Amino acid sequence: MASSKVAIRYAQSFLDTSIEKNILTKVAEEFELVAQTLSKSYDLLRAIKSPVIKAETKKAVIAEVFGKLLSKDSFSFLNFVIDKGREEILPEILEKFETLKDESLGIVKVNVTTAFDFTSEQRNHLQQQFESYLKKKARLTYKVDTNIIGGFIAKVGDTVYNASMIHQLGLLKKEFLQGSVTLN
Repeated sequence: MASSKVAIRYAQSFLDTSIEKNILTKVAEEFELVAQTLSKSYDLLRAIKSPVIKAETKKAVIAEVFGKLLSKDSFSFLNFVIDKGREEILPEILEKFETLKDESLGIVKVNVTTAFDFTSEQRNHLQQQFESYLKKKARLTYKVDTNIIGGFIAKVGDTVYNASMIHQLGLLKKEFLQGSVTLN
């Protein structure tokens, strides 16, 4: 819990600086690249988080991997995190940065699980529906899970919208069971 609060403080601080310098879009793209790279490369993440590896070595690794891909501001922030000994929560800082950025721009993240790949027309329709319902700009991410048979399950924060066929069948079964109990 304490690391979460620290991650929020670091993310909020750099978000405020990015907005002030009018570089938020650029920094957000760069941080997304860093987060994706760290999530895909376990060895890189382990090296960055390692308490055995010195800060200067970690900075050199960051420079080697991201040197030509990051702006001076983003690169300086990553080095600052390492200098402060907070590199073990770097993925969490990057995640909180994205969340806080979305909040500041009025964007809500919707994680959608479907039984099959939606067409672009279906995706656009679903996005419009969520934007209309939530009264915010929605950014949808999709994942396929054939176990839900049909329909979709959408998560917005802690709220789940379950329009899956498996859920609907479960509700129907429950109705039938309750109906049979009251008929006897």
